[in-house]
Amino acid sequence: MTIRLIVVDDDPLVRAGLALMLGGAEDLEIVGEGADGRDVPELVARHAPDVVLMDIRMPHVDGLTATERLRARPGAPEVVVLTTFHADEQVLRALRAGAAGFVLKDTPPAEIVAAVRRVAAGDPVLSPAVTRRLVAHVVERPERPPRRTTAAGRLTGLGDREREVAVAVGHGRSNAEIAAELYMSVPTVKTHVSRILAKLGLNNRVQIALLVHDAGLVDADEDD
Repeated sequence: MTIRLIVVDDDPLVRAGLALMLGGAEDLEIVGEGADGRDVPELVARHAPDVVLMDIRMPHVDGLTATERLRARPGAPEVVVLTTFHADEQVLRALRAGAAGFVLKDTPPAEIVAAVRRVAAGDPVLSPAVTRRLVAHVVERPERPPRRTTAAGRLTGLGDREREVAVAVGHGRSNAEIAAELYMSVPTVKTHVSRILAKLGLNNRVQIALLVHDAGLVDADEDD
């Protein structure tokens, strides 16, 4: 099946480069382009994309706000954030808002294509190693106590096994690693992850990792 894409970036050279790069893949089709986050609702309504490649910094409506608004809608397409920074606060905010992951603008073309394919297939775009590095940046000391209390409260609705799986996701474990660690089958792990997402109202496993880290169940030192 062809994966339908929308590219949103205020730099026309970046859009042209992505169009050239992604247009060479037979299973990808760029169906629309936008120069600002305020273009996103109309583009999505008109073209029904599977994935939106979204720049963070744009002049009127930034990519963070556009992602939050888009992912709050039912049946919204997946969002992959385009950024020049690896794990700054804006990337974290985009992931909290429901973005499926991020790619650096200088990422090799083949890796960007692979990331789009993974997201369209419902797989995480961040590797376990990147997830571990990312959650290590979550600690925000002025907001930490109330955020920890809120996150811990949300996790109380999980069953014991679901909680174990959630913590393993927070450690950046893959499904296969979780299955081996908790003596489950991979399909069972996938089922638990799906239930966790549904119970917590989350979009993807990256958000599970961030929530578990917020709750204080994963220590950055331990991850390292």
